[in-house]
Amino acid sequence: MSTRVQDLPFAEPVVDTAAAAAAAARHVPLARRLLRHSGVVFGGLLLVLVMLVAVFAPWLATSDPVAIDPANRNKRPGYERVVRDVEGREQRIVHWMGTDALGRDVYSRVVYGARISLVVGAAVAGLAVAIGLLIGLVAGYLRWLDAVVMRVMDGLMAIPGILLALALVALWGAGLSTVILAIVVPEIPRVVRLVRAVVLQVREEPYVEAAVAVGTRLPQLLWRHVLPNTVAPLIVQGTYIAASAILVEAILSFLGVGIPTDIPTWGNIMAEGRTLFRVFPHNILFPGLFLAVTVLAVNMLGDGLRDVLDPKLVRRI
Repeated sequence: MSTRVQDLPFAEPVVDTAAAAAAAARHVPLARRLLRHSGVVFGGLLLVLVMLVAVFAPWLATSDPVAIDPANRNKRPGYERVVRDVEGREQRIVHWMGTDALGRDVYSRVVYGARISLVVGAAVAGLAVAIGLLIGLVAGYLRWLDAVVMRVMDGLMAIPGILLALALVALWGAGLSTVILAIVVPEIPRVVRLVRAVVLQVREEPYVEAAVAVGTRLPQLLWRHVLPNTVAPLIVQGTYIAASAILVEAILSFLGVGIPTDIPTWGNIMAEGRTLFRVFPHNILFPGLFLAVTVLAVNMLGDGLRDVLDPKLVRRI
């Protein structure tokens, strides 16, 4: 008896559903994938809100953040007082977050403090990524330079970042630019190691070898073929560096070696309120909440960008 081909018990083809899902997800526009991710949306909205507070601080603040009023020191949140202007008109001022030991409005100081934290975070992330990218590209592609550069980076990473920042601030003196540079130095080795790992992988690709074979110059090779592969991981790493920089700046200011005390920062506000924390906890509570929310927003945004931009994790979105 003859058997037809279609009657034979052939097994059905096996489909790798995970790979198929990842391939399909990669074809979804980047903007849509970003909007699908709850971490990117929530973290981005929180960060935008903090940025708006920093930008519109002069309009959101209810009083001068550095104005001293000993008659109204250490008032509880919600304290309201009436003042008269030069023309005798009454004006009500509400201290939504209370006042500190010198009578300064905590709410106004916290609002202005957002400016310093965001400037430090953005500046440190930008400088660390730019310097680390340059060093990592050169060290990762030039084998003879790799060993020397990486031993220097390993030496910097062996020192705790906060201790290195403290030493640099003590050496250079307190100030905004000094604090930024002191935080940048410990972050550079992390960027260098990341870029170097990407370069070591990319330089073995056939298209890079083909570019070398046709005589492409090194700067053009790095710019056209190697640099684009480092953009996605550097964006994610930059968000983590910004969050870490905001925390380190607050720690340095809290220890009294960061931004000068006459400039309102979240670290300075908490440092000045720590002596009366048990009696008047609002001096530390409110700037601490703003600091925690800002760092949480940046970290959530970084985690979301990692999930969206990493090809290995894109199928989860």
